[in-house]
Amino acid sequence: MQEASLNNLVRTLFYILLFYYIFKFVARLLLPVLAQKVVEKANQQMEDKFRQHQQQSQQQTTSTSPEKSKEVVGEYIDFEEVD
Repeated sequence: MQEASLNNLVRTLFYILLFYYIFKFVARLLLPVLAQKVVEKANQQMEDKFRQHQQQSQQQTTSTSPEKSKEVVGEYIDFEEVD
């Protein structure tokens, strides 16, 4: 069985701190690049959806021409409110 010693405790704390600072350094380098990629991808998706919406609305306006019926359904009566 191995006993806990001050030397092993200091070595473990050193490794933990070393890992923490290395992770922090790498995160400072990579996170801005990663965030920029995410923003660019979201922007591209929004542009694609906008283009699809524009194409659909253009197709609907060109293919569908509303027919107005000129039926006479009756005469118009203007009612006035009586106090």
